[in-house]
Amino acid sequence: MVSPNAGEIYIEFFVIGPQMKAVAVDAATGVEVTVFGPKTVSRLELQNLAVRKLKMRLKQLGH
Repeated sequence: MVSPNAGEIYIEFFVIGPQMKAVAVDAATGVEVTVFGPKTVSRLELQNLAVRKLKMRLKQLGH
């Protein structure tokens, strides 16, 4: 089994009605965050928001 690299982040997108949900998961720790936006927003913008939120969460947890 291959261990995830430090800093590796997985992103998943889901469309739920008029919204899009993005889930960002830190591969090394399993910490995950979720953000929502209108489904008209670009995936890149939602991804960037999710990554920033994940980095803030990891900092709060001391990772």
